[in-house]
Amino acid sequence: MRHKVAGKKLSRSKDARKALRRNLIKQLFYHERIRTTRAKAQAVRSEAERLITIAKRGNAAGGAAMVHARRLVAARLGTPYLGGGEEDYERENVLNKLFDDIAPRYADRPGGYTRILKLGPRLSDGADMVLLELVEE
Repeated sequence: MRHKVAGKKLSRSKDARKALRRNLIKQLFYHERIRTTRAKAQAVRSEAERLITIAKRGNAAGGAAMVHARRLVAARLGTPYLGGGEEDYERENVLNKLFDDIAPRYADRPGGYTRILKLGPRLSDGADMVLLELVEE
């Protein structure tokens, strides 16, 4: 029984699962919609919505609270920005887009920032494919 066990294992080790979730969330924020399997989308959806809420509250508070929120999100998306490297540049772009574009869009919305649309089975292995996207206001 899986009573009180949060999250899905997705047939991966802990580190691979963590990396997968971080990459999917970054891609969701960057492209605002991703095509993935239903299990992965459901595993990522709640964490992505939490990060949007943190960004939204940080923007509303301003000042030191906004810096704190930005650091929290940066830590959850990977190691904090240290300068240099192309992946650091990409992470900064995702952080800026989240705090400057996505969070203000949902300032008046109390939750439910993402939507899952069913696409049908994948041809190769029959996995249920979905489109995970940010809701338009």
